[in-house]
Amino acid sequence: MADSFDEECDYLFKAVLTGDSGVGKSNLLSRFARAEFRLDSKPTIGVEFAYRNIKVADKLIKTQIWDTAGQERFRAITSSYYRGALGALLVYDITRAATFENVKKWLRELRDFGNSDMVIVLVGNKSDLNHSREVEEEEGRRLAESEDLFFMETSAMDNVNVEEAFLEMVRRIHAIASQKSLNLPKRIEKFVAFPNGNEIVSIHEVTPTKPNSYCCSL
Repeated sequence: MADSFDEECDYLFKAVLTGDSGVGKSNLLSRFARAEFRLDSKPTIGVEFAYRNIKVADKLIKTQIWDTAGQERFRAITSSYYRGALGALLVYDITRAATFENVKKWLRELRDFGNSDMVIVLVGNKSDLNHSREVEEEEGRRLAESEDLFFMETSAMDNVNVEEAFLEMVRRIHAIASQKSLNLPKRIEKFVAFPNGNEIVSIHEVTPTKPNSYCCSL
């Protein structure tokens, strides 16, 4: 008999949060996954993750979101976790120009280690601190357009556009997965994490507690 994990969702998508340390990645994830915000949030050590089920069209999608450490000393640890990721929120802090300048570095890393058609959303976080802004919204928009990314400014503190940023990423991943699944037999469609023509990963084979288990391994 299929377990409840199989029955509850049609797809399992892996996504990552990336960007410099202190840009608010963990609080964005807390807002989205647990409706929480913590002013005393500590920097992520290595990698953490959370789940949330999302309904897109007639499909229930279990989204597994990995929060990666932004500190340079953790890069060797976290780069391996990009493998199999179908989407990413690339986050910078609108009050710190240096975090925006580093976006291209993170983008290269995503494209080097991530899926070839990964959906990337560029996020300018902390829009509630507009009075301390160092990066204009139009700058973020121009960069996103030049790199073919979706763009949105958010505030984890005020819960502005957080839901929208994650949902936009998931909807775009679903659109790609749906297109690719058209050629798959119906009997296995419900097990597809991300049909890429090379390997189909059954949802019930995923064990998130093991570092080498990915929801969408290639």
